Amino acid sequence: MPRFRIKEAAELLGVSDDTLRRWITAGRVSVTSDGGRQAIEGVDLINFAEQLAASNERPAMGPIVGESARNRFVGLVANVVKDKVMAQVEIQAGPYRIVSLLSREAVDELGLERGALAVASVKATNVVVEVPERPPFRPG
Repeated sequence: MPRFRIKEAAELLGVSDDTLRRWITAGRVSVTSDGGRQAIEGVDLINFAEQLAASNERPAMGPIVGESARNRFVGLVANVVKDKVMAQVEIQAGPYRIVSLLSREAVDELGLERGALAVASVKATNVVVEVPERPPFRPG
């Protein structure tokens, strides 16, 4: 199961590192310690992201300074439902919930599971799910 460092987790939640650390200190988010570094399990992070989104507690957004025809939402896989041919993948990207329908084969090849890091690329009515390359978590 993937683990996310505090900085990575804060970016996925759309908050500052300091805000996430305050939530950890307050006991709102559970962390693990590997070699003295704090990390959050992917499943714990998505559980917290969903609670945060449901509570409508969102960071203040600044003014919109640009837009594009192609939007990318970095988030965590919240749910995967598969049948023989198709699959439904739900991604929690900050306060946004994105649902994509794609082939079961694609879901299996991408290794999509609850708590995994994913990017939803949105163009018109289609959502393409990508898995970004990231170095493995190394404590210490």
